[in-house]
Amino acid sequence: MAIRLHCPDLDLNVSAGVSFALPEGPARHLGLVLRAKVGSEAQLFDGQGQEIRVTLEEVTRKGVSVRVVASVPNDRESPLAVHLGQAISKGDRMDYAIQKACELGVAAITPLYTARGDVKLKGERADKKLAHWQGVAASACEQCGRSVVPVVHPPISMAEWLAVRDESLKLILQPGGAEALDAAEAAGGVIQASLLIGPEGGFTTDEVAEAAAAGCQVLGLGPRILRTETAPVVALALLQQRFGDLPR
Repeated sequence: MAIRLHCPDLDLNVSAGVSFALPEGPARHLGLVLRAKVGSEAQLFDGQGQEIRVTLEEVTRKGVSVRVVASVPNDRESPLAVHLGQAISKGDRMDYAIQKACELGVAAITPLYTARGDVKLKGERADKKLAHWQGVAASACEQCGRSVVPVVHPPISMAEWLAVRDESLKLILQPGGAEALDAAEAAGGVIQASLLIGPEGGFTTDEVAEAAAAGCQVLGLGPRILRTETAPVVALALLQQRFGDLPR
């Protein structure tokens, strides 16, 4: 696959033959990190679905200029839109969950504060962490070929997230069966779904009851207990296989 770079600040609705300079971030990545040469090709995407193929015309210490070769059609978005509510976890576990969720076609992600979660973010630290997570999502899309970068929403409480859910299929990951998926498939499939994943210590009894009251059905993933960063990978794969674009 060609080098792909997320360029959210560029208007990529441009014609073939047009030349322009890249912003500092993508230019530095191409010139200094990847050591790309004049004549090399790359693909730029804006995160909203627009993608173009370019040829590098000039690579210097001051910047990188490119020439547009053509627009690039991109059909890698899933027909299933999943909003992931992921309990915030420590260290790189949250990064892993976001990265793999993007690779598996998630439409949006909201980090959640839960009763047994021990990560609390405020002020500047919260802003930095959110920007970092959004960068993780963008990098995952560069790698997996998506041209639409899922939005990572600011962290909120689980109760706040549940209050605004209106998807046709709402799931909470808990020990149990897969009857919710069977019933949804029998009813004619799903276009939108929400998926609620708990922290390392799991949900409390009250939280499970709260989710049930909000219309969440239980989705179980077998007899073994999965880590909080593994659970969304397995659950999203199941959902994409049933209702999305993964083959059966």
